[in-house]
Amino acid sequence: MKTVEILGANRFETYTKTRIGSRAVIIRDGKILLSHETVSGWWLIPGGGMEEGETPEECVIREVEEETGMIVRPGEQFLTLHEYYEEYRYTSFYYVCEVTGEGRLHLTDEEKHRGLVPEWLPLQEAIDLFSKHESYADESEEKRGSYQREYMALSEYMKYRLQQTFAGISPLS
Repeated sequence: MKTVEILGANRFETYTKTRIGSRAVIIRDGKILLSHETVSGWWLIPGGGMEEGETPEECVIREVEEETGMIVRPGEQFLTLHEYYEEYRYTSFYYVCEVTGEGRLHLTDEEKHRGLVPEWLPLQEAIDLFSKHESYADESEEKRGSYQREYMALSEYMKYRLQQTFAGISPLS
């Protein structure tokens, strides 16, 4: 498992607050399941913040069902990503997940307001979309940073998948 750091342009010298969460890379038939905010046009890998007493695996299962309506089984954690913005350090644990069933969406009011819907996008299209993260630098450090995070995660996922293939291990997708 790899650890990566992203240093935001607006980061403070030291961080005083932390937020920890989990995200799921879910691939089926060459497509990745993403959360699409239709109002802003933002795309994100499904996931979110850990609740008190929750493990990273429990977090990814809960967050994916809430945001996409899919029930997943987390496989291997292939990445830990630390991001630094203002006084925060955000830590995301990325898992390769497999869909095992369907549950029900449970969006927050904010997610409803942003028009959050789950959508399957061809994996290469998602990589290309997130690779343009620097083009958002003047528009929004938050969007630039989230797209950089997702681009780095998918780049690491592709390396992970290649290693699995060379080792003779069949990845979930």
